[in-house]
Amino acid sequence: MPPSHWQTTRFRIDLTRPKVMGIVNITPDSFSDGGQFLSVKDALDHAERLLREGADLLDIGAESSRPGAVPLSLDEEQRRLAPVLAEMVRWGVPLSVDTYKPEVMQWALDLGVDVLNDIWGFRQPGSANQPSALEVAASSPSCGLCIMHMHGDPQTMQLNPMPGDAVPQVVAFFQGRLAAVSQLGVAPERVALDPGIGFGKTVEQNFSLLRRQQELLSLERPLLVGWSRKSSLAALTGLQSAGERLVPSVVAAVLAVERGAKIVRVHDVAATVAGLKVGWE
Repeated sequence: MPPSHWQTTRFRIDLTRPKVMGIVNITPDSFSDGGQFLSVKDALDHAERLLREGADLLDIGAESSRPGAVPLSLDEEQRRLAPVLAEMVRWGVPLSVDTYKPEVMQWALDLGVDVLNDIWGFRQPGSANQPSALEVAASSPSCGLCIMHMHGDPQTMQLNPMPGDAVPQVVAFFQGRLAAVSQLGVAPERVALDPGIGFGKTVEQNFSLLRRQQELLSLERPLLVGWSRKSSLAALTGLQSAGERLVPSVVAAVLAVERGAKIVRVHDVAATVAGLKVGWE
């Protein structure tokens, strides 16, 4: 059975009720809201609005991971994040940073963030002068880790999606990553798992991960799931604009929680909070 809490840097997050993670993209090119919150003021105003709408934690990212996205330089990623994180870390709410670069991870931890959310599942190597992403995460005594599954990389993942049955492949990937973090002394209570909806998977594979989500619960770690505005919802519903996918996004989030997910990562916080209240009030 998944644990009842998630240990992070400053917060022991209660998972006996579902949690909503609000997305703050400081990017010009994210698939859904790129460019809307690129200025510091707009990003902070958006984050404050998500908290008012009921977000339990915030996930801040400066580099788009949409299919075909161009990698961002280390300096530019830190430049975008620095003023936003410096202010938000004072708010007293759980903060997650969406990054795969070991240098950014260490810098964010030094600022006091609570969770490292890595689309590469902490697989990025280090160098002669820099530890790997996994080593940075393990060096913290208590930060939360979100290990995501991705097939390929953002530049090519939807051109060459994974073959075969996605569910056992995702389970095997997580088993390997859990063993790796355990070997470095990371306590299990610090780790959440994200199956990576839309990251190198076909529409059918994404929905198989929802239908058979119970199989992921055998890993006994909390699931953090992101269906918000994903293109698979467009393929199913015909709603091509990301902004039109509010209803299917909320339905997918509610179904994911009903099937065992503990945290849902969303753009539309108010609507998702309202949807979850139907089943968990």
